[in-house]
Amino acid sequence: MTMLDDLYAQQGQSPWLDNLRRDYLRNGHLAQLVGQGIRGVTSNPTIFAKAIEGGRDYDEQFGDLLATHSVEEAYWELVTSDIRDALAVLRPVHDASGGDDGFVSIEVAPALAHDTERTAQQARRLHRLIDRPNLYVKIPGTVEGLPAIRTMIGEGRSINVTLLFSVERYDQVIDAYVGGLEDLTAAGGDLSTVRSVASFFVSRVDTEVDRRLEALAAQAGAAGRAEEILALRGTAAVAQARVAYDLFRTRFRGGRWEALAARGAALQRPLWASTSTKNPAYPDLAYVDTLIGPDSVNTMPDDTIAAFLDHGTLTRTVDADTEGARRALERLADAGVDMADVARTLEDEGVASFAKSFDELIQALSDKANALAGGD
Repeated sequence: MTMLDDLYAQQGQSPWLDNLRRDYLRNGHLAQLVGQGIRGVTSNPTIFAKAIEGGRDYDEQFGDLLATHSVEEAYWELVTSDIRDALAVLRPVHDASGGDDGFVSIEVAPALAHDTERTAQQARRLHRLIDRPNLYVKIPGTVEGLPAIRTMIGEGRSINVTLLFSVERYDQVIDAYVGGLEDLTAAGGDLSTVRSVASFFVSRVDTEVDRRLEALAAQAGAAGRAEEILALRGTAAVAQARVAYDLFRTRFRGGRWEALAARGAALQRPLWASTSTKNPAYPDLAYVDTLIGPDSVNTMPDDTIAAFLDHGTLTRTVDADTEGARRALERLADAGVDMADVARTLEDEGVASFAKSFDELIQALSDKANALAGGD
């Protein structure tokens, strides 16, 4: 038993890997991590861009695909090939958990983040193309993404809602999930086969809020006031995640939810993403040790997993001081931080960042295709 095993067995939190590369599949590294207690995998366009551009593992397949596929079609073939292989590695976890874990996530094209209909179309296509029970298709939790999420859940498809940065949007995501389950019930579908997670990008919140606090401190004038503002750095992300967890516990009880649960519906678990520490002044497990609790997921990059295996804790912390978390958010508001604007900024940046990674990768693959065609 490892610390990852104990995290799940003792605290009910599922540790997932936030990375996927072809060499992890070929050399057995992913299987080794699963053996150490990893229970799922998340990916995104940036992760795949680093994997595909970072070596030659994809070159042979890419060259073969160019005979019958466009560059972008070849990209999706490369990605879905890795996803299928990862799904096979995680399938035993999925089966042993009764369908709660063992998922691998693939994201719709980032350019679709503000297009409801095309998001639903691509999510549906990916589910049909890959056709595995432990597949999550990731849909951004934008305003336009919400109806697509409800539609997919209503069709009985499992969805990872990604790029969440506010409790208010999470509340809307829960509505989309519950509404989708009600639609599925009305259509005579099987609720027990549907799963969903709602992914909060945690560390990015502190990065943006800290930047704003430093600007506010520079404008404060009085030295004491500046120090008071700067003391709030590093408090936003965990506080907001803890308030979100409290909302999760509140929304998934009561008559409306119990009627769905009686038909086999599963909780939409909160998932803590972006949990590596971006500020070296903060502890390396700042977004892991502070957010431990049942019915949740923490998806970690490799270095964070290694750190947790080495010196993580196993204490339930996510709901240890919910009122303190609310007060922390109030202090940020008093200091002049508009958390709603923070969320809008981070959502825009997140969509743009993934789109940039996708576009740059397609360009790099196009350059490689041209070189192959020229015999270079």
